[in-house]
Amino acid sequence: MASSAGAATPPGAPEVEDMTAKDYYFDSYAHFGIHEEMLKDTVRTTAYRDAMLNNPHLFKDKVVLDVGCGTGVLSMFAAQAGARHVIGVEMSGIAISARKIIAANGFADRITVVKGKIEEIELPDGFDKVDIIISEWMGYFLLYESMLNSVLFARDKWLRPGGLLFPDKAEMYICGIEDLEYRRQKLDFWDSVYGFDMSCIKSAAILEPLVDIVEPASVFSDSAPLLVRSCRVCRWRAPRRVRAAHTEHTTHRSPPLSLSLSLSLSSSHARSRLTSPPAR
Repeated sequence: MASSAGAATPPGAPEVEDMTAKDYYFDSYAHFGIHEEMLKDTVRTTAYRDAMLNNPHLFKDKVVLDVGCGTGVLSMFAAQAGARHVIGVEMSGIAISARKIIAANGFADRITVVKGKIEEIELPDGFDKVDIIISEWMGYFLLYESMLNSVLFARDKWLRPGGLLFPDKAEMYICGIEDLEYRRQKLDFWDSVYGFDMSCIKSAAILEPLVDIVEPASVFSDSAPLLVRSCRVCRWRAPRRVRAAHTEHTTHRSPPLSLSLSLSLSSSHARSRLTSPPAR
């Protein structure tokens, strides 16, 4: 699964088993709990697995690059699908564990884990290009972890002409929502906290994005595409600013906005799609 591929890491980082609290502070993706959470996301993990295992003709005898390989699970799926060799790149301390996991499952001769920053490493000897890039780069709000730029860097530097990316298309949708009870829980809470007036925080809190489930009844507008990008050709750009217009359906001037995403693994014959669909 994706971990970290482009963040800085302290020099001389210890093996995961020897890490201290200070090491974990600077190397958050070495936490086993983070990888447990990602691996237990069966919808996401099986979407990647199915896209590879159901399309062995795309992977047979190919060289695959896994950007931010984490524990190496996607790398092992690619090997199962028939890849000749898989190169997993991981800058966090979990790379040490990934090598052990890969060896324990009999893939040591077909998967190489390179520990380092994707923008700074070189491919192992004997490899100058790759046929396929796989990566689970999506964060909250699709772009939150800003790992897409690392994938695009790898694409431009190492992907052969006509090579494939998994996923290869990303879409973001936006719609207006209204939930007075939720607003009271999140914003009006600051009016009286153990008897103290902390309402000055509300103006900042209302601007902070929240990750939560939106009930269909809270949606009062149609969903519209905010961003559609093909990972094969797009360039990295910071997300655009979105301004909400006044509407009579809301109780305050700028209505909350709900965003959802859709990822396509459409390079494959048996296509896979991973979505958090718009409520309407």
